[in-house]
Amino acid sequence: MIATTNVSTDGLAAAILSHQVTSLILFDRDLKILYMNPAAEMLLSVSARMAQGLSMSQVMRCSRDVFDQHLDAVIESDQPITERGISLSPPDGHAITVDCTLVPVEFDEGQTCVLAEIRRVDRQLRMTREEQLITQNLATRDLIRGIAHEIKNPLGGMRGAAQLLALELGENSSLSDYTRIIVEEVDRLKSLVDQMLGSRQLPVMSSVNIHHILERVCIIVSSDPGHSVEFERDYDPSIPDLQADEGQLVQAIMNIVQNAVQATDKKGKVLLQTRVLRQFTLASVRHRLVLQINIVDDGPGIPQELQERVFYPMVSGKSEGTGLGLSLAQSLINRHGGLIEFTSRPGKTVFTIYLPLEHSND
Repeated sequence: MIATTNVSTDGLAAAILSHQVTSLILFDRDLKILYMNPAAEMLLSVSARMAQGLSMSQVMRCSRDVFDQHLDAVIESDQPITERGISLSPPDGHAITVDCTLVPVEFDEGQTCVLAEIRRVDRQLRMTREEQLITQNLATRDLIRGIAHEIKNPLGGMRGAAQLLALELGENSSLSDYTRIIVEEVDRLKSLVDQMLGSRQLPVMSSVNIHHILERVCIIVSSDPGHSVEFERDYDPSIPDLQADEGQLVQAIMNIVQNAVQATDKKGKVLLQTRVLRQFTLASVRHRLVLQINIVDDGPGIPQELQERVFYPMVSGKSEGTGLGLSLAQSLINRHGGLIEFTSRPGKTVFTIYLPLEHSND
């Protein structure tokens, strides 16, 4: 026999709304907030009591005028509207990306309100972007290995032929300079191909302190007398040691920091920041603890046309650059089960390194 309880319709509706995972916000005809369920309070980092009677623009900033223009359009047309990929900035300052459906709702007294159903999608977008970055890096490495094999074979033949020719001509020949140039240029091309391939050595794991590595990188970069960059630190001292190849980690971080220094024209500010993320997903694998390293510069930012390709080899925004630094850094971090992402706008570029902190047997 099923037990029943007397629950009013209003009480039942309130219980259902309070347990909804989707964030729900109800607006009146004047586009003022009438109601927010608990999911919306958590998403926007504001209580329903504080938000009641306010407009959406008073609660947060959004990338489009969706809560001004579209809310009004829903009331006028009495038709629902869906907007995707909207960037919102709650009071806590952490930008989020959401999909939003606006539905007209008519009450008994004839008043038309608008119900906003908001779903956060930035986590899914980030996971998709991660998978694309990892797939891109693996495909690029395979392509480079194939090209390198085809290039290095004839280079070896050219170098050997030039050396034999130099022996035939003798050291005092007026043509010996040409054979020397051939050998030097072949060696330079071989070195460039080796740089593109990167180290093929597997990481030799040991317990390392990330702050010691960051300070080592700062000392090396600061030893260059040609710049006056100011390094700022914002370290979390509670971060435990991680299992990593110290040399490879130094190389990866060095490449990013040097890019940041060059982006500031060697006279700006570079911030090094460390944090711990809990229950964080990397490449579809959920980790209990993940190390987050932010390398922030105040340079002009990465040009928009390069942002989708910065981790490809031979892509560089600098005329003198080879475009190998970020590609190699991504490859080295991938070997540690981590990932590099970035955001960039004029005045602030942030490269973020994610590395699993827990041991394999945790």
